[in-house]
Amino acid sequence: MSKGRTVTVNRTTVYATTSGLALPEQPGAPARKARRPLPAAVVRDLRDRVGHSPYGLRFGARDLVVVTGLPGSGKSTLMRRAVRGTRVDSQDTRERWDGRMAGLLPYAVYRPLVRLAHYAGLRRALREGGGLVVHDCGTQAWVRRWLAREARRRGGALHLLLLDVTPGTALDGQRERGRGVSRYAFARHRGAAARLLRSVERGDLPEGCRSAVLIDRDAADVLRRIDFGH
Repeated sequence: MSKGRTVTVNRTTVYATTSGLALPEQPGAPARKARRPLPAAVVRDLRDRVGHSPYGLRFGARDLVVVTGLPGSGKSTLMRRAVRGTRVDSQDTRERWDGRMAGLLPYAVYRPLVRLAHYAGLRRALREGGGLVVHDCGTQAWVRRWLAREARRRGGALHLLLLDVTPGTALDGQRERGRGVSRYAFARHRGAAARLLRSVERGDLPEGCRSAVLIDRDAADVLRRIDFGH
């Protein structure tokens, strides 16, 4: 696919933009107890690599990938541009409902229906059994636990792709898309994202998560392909 060197991280292949690029080793968290031994979790930090960021990520054929970060950080934009295959994005569900309900009811009224529709769509996508990329707001830890169980059941792995941007950048992103969250909701997201980031940086991944990739806005802008293979 590329003349650049490929680096494999625990079933995750990173396509480098330049030849001879070796991504630095990161401390991995010890595997959590399970019915059978699992490979140690792996963290890859691709931040602050301007000019040397990978343009593609490849995961196992039955793997699940959770894209998380602050509202406005660019998760939906990244998924729409880079995902080759099935993706489930709560923003897509909201936009469909907004198209039907705009001008009739405020979003707060039909928000529960949007969430139900999103999780129903996610459940249908999981039943298909292939690789899947899922948008995660970061405040619903039970969703990651659900996905981790599903990944184990299908013989795949759960991976985390964490988009790390400053709160100011995320707020700018909300203004650019013309839709934001309340101060209270943003504070909740900010706290959850900060805790998750600190945990991942020290190699302590969420339960059931096999690997994590940390990217900043520059790395996200370079990333052009997220796909699944053998």
